Amino acid sequence: MTGQPVPVTLRVNGRREVGRVEPRVTLAEFLREELGLTGTHVGCEQGVCGACTVVVDGAAVRSCLMFAVQAEGCDVETVEGLGRDGLHPLQQAFWDAQAVQCGFCTPGFLMTALVALRERTDWDRTALRERLGGNLCRCTGYEPIVDAVLAAAEAARNPGGEAAR
Repeated sequence: MTGQPVPVTLRVNGRREVGRVEPRVTLAEFLREELGLTGTHVGCEQGVCGACTVVVDGAAVRSCLMFAVQAEGCDVETVEGLGRDGLHPLQQAFWDAQAVQCGFCTPGFLMTALVALRERTDWDRTALRERLGGNLCRCTGYEPIVDAVLAAAEAARNPGGEAAR
């Protein structure tokens, strides 16, 4: 038995979105299936891998664990919102550090890193690895990802650095 669809209104990547969803529909499903934002990947569907990470009201959130109705009135950022005018500096840092291989985990890492860089830009390698620890990658061995985020943090600390915008 399914629930009756309910209205949901949220802001996604700066744009007001309105939909009707069954209460059991996850935010990940809503983003992917209703809004066509397929950059949010669904991996484990248990909140373990981090592939579905999006930013909700400034916090990194596992969208496979959050219902779309819980995002009512929230500001949601997805990986599609990063590169509106070319590559975002964080995306560029991932490219430069070769931190992308199969790419499945990349959107979740980018969104987690974005929040981390908004929190601070003085990360050391150990603290950053811990901060990113909830995201799993099976291809890169993590070092290129950490290198990329540290490079983006360095760029953000310098005049003209925009990695945390």
